[in-house]
Amino acid sequence: MISVGIDVAKDKHDCCILNSDGEIVKDVFTFPNTAEGYDTLYRAITDVISVDNFSNVRIGLEATGHYSINLVAFIRSCGLEPTVFNPLSINLFRKAQTLRKTKTDKTDARFIAAMLLSQPSSPCVPVSYHISELKVLTRSRSRLVSQRSRLKNSLSRLLDVIFPELPGIVWSCNQKSVHALLLELPNPATISACHLTHLTNILFNGSHGRYGSAKAVELKALAARSIGFNSPAMAFELQQTIRLILNVQQEINLLDHQIKLSVDALSSPLMSIPGISYTLAAIILAEIGDIARFDSPAKLLAFSGMEPSTYQSGKFNASNTPMVKRGSTYLRWALLQAARLVSMRDATFRNYMLRKKAQGKHHNVAVTHVGKKLVRVIFHMLKTNRCFVPQT
Repeated sequence: MISVGIDVAKDKHDCCILNSDGEIVKDVFTFPNTAEGYDTLYRAITDVISVDNFSNVRIGLEATGHYSINLVAFIRSCGLEPTVFNPLSINLFRKAQTLRKTKTDKTDARFIAAMLLSQPSSPCVPVSYHISELKVLTRSRSRLVSQRSRLKNSLSRLLDVIFPELPGIVWSCNQKSVHALLLELPNPATISACHLTHLTNILFNGSHGRYGSAKAVELKALAARSIGFNSPAMAFELQQTIRLILNVQQEINLLDHQIKLSVDALSSPLMSIPGISYTLAAIILAEIGDIARFDSPAKLLAFSGMEPSTYQSGKFNASNTPMVKRGSTYLRWALLQAARLVSMRDATFRNYMLRKKAQGKHHNVAVTHVGKKLVRVIFHMLKTNRCFVPQT
C-alpha cells in the first residue's frame, strides 16, 4: 500500500508518496498543471508500484474548488479514485502534528499523504453526468444573481442623486415600467419636458396597463420640482446600468431554461415538495450529489452547515449555540429558502413553524428548525426515491 498526497494549486501541484509504514518512498516533488505534468505524476506512481497493483494506491488531495477538477479527471482516467479532504481537517491535522507554525505546499502534500494512512477515509464517489452539469449551472446562476444585485444597488445609488423622489411613487425602481422610463428619460429635466401623451404611453406599455395618465401627471409634476442633479454623465451611467441589468436578467432566464431541462432529466422526487421549484431543487440536488455519501440525516445536516455547534466545559453546557455554517453555503441557502416556502404551503410544516414561534423562538430560528425537519424529509425521499406525501 502506498499513499500519494497532492497539494493542489493553480499553476502547479506538489506531491509526496509514502509507504504503509509512513516512510517516504518519493520525497516531495512539484509538477506543473499541464499534460506533461500529469504524465510526471503517473510515472512517479508507476516507478513505485506497478499498474497491476493500482488497487494498493490511495491518492488524497485537498478540496480547492475548480483548481482540482482537471487533476481529478486525470486520476480517474488512470483507474484510480482520489480521496478529497476538507481543508479544515487538513489544517487541524497539521496543527496536531507540530507546534511550529509552518505551512507550505510541500509540507501540506506530506500531511495529506499521512492523513490517508492515519485516518479512515473513503474515495470521492463520482456523481452522475446530470448532477455534475447541474452544479455548474446552479453555481453560474448564483454568480449572475450576485452580479445583478450589485447592479441594482448601483441603480439605487444613482437614483438617490438623479431623481431621489422617484422611489416614493412607484412600487419598485427595478420594475419594467421604471426601466423603460429611465432608458428613454434618464433625469427629471427630460421627464418634465416630455409630452404628457408620450410619457403616458411609456408608462402604460412598460407596466402592461397598470400605470396610466394619472401616474404620468403625478410623475411629470414631481420631476418639475425635483432636487435631483441633472448630470449628463450620471444619466448615461444610469442608462448603462439598466441595460446591464436587463442583459444579466436575460442570461439568468437562459440559465433557468437549462436548469429546468436538467432537473426534468433527473425526475427527482424533490419536485413533489410544495414550495420547491426548479431552481431550489436544482441547487439542493447539485450540492448533495450522490445521497449514498450520507449514512444519516445528521450527516446531511452537518454537510449543509445547519447543525448547532456544541460547547461544554466542566459543569457548563451551553444551551443556545449558533449554527456551525461550515458546510455548503449554496445548500444551506437553498434549504432555508425551501423551509420558508414549504411552511407557507404545507400544513404540517406550517404548524411546526408556529409551534416553534409559540416557544418564543425568533422567526429566523424557527425557519432553521423547519429547515432541519425538511432535511430529514429530503434525506428519506432521496434514499427511497419516493415523492412527498402531505400528512393528514
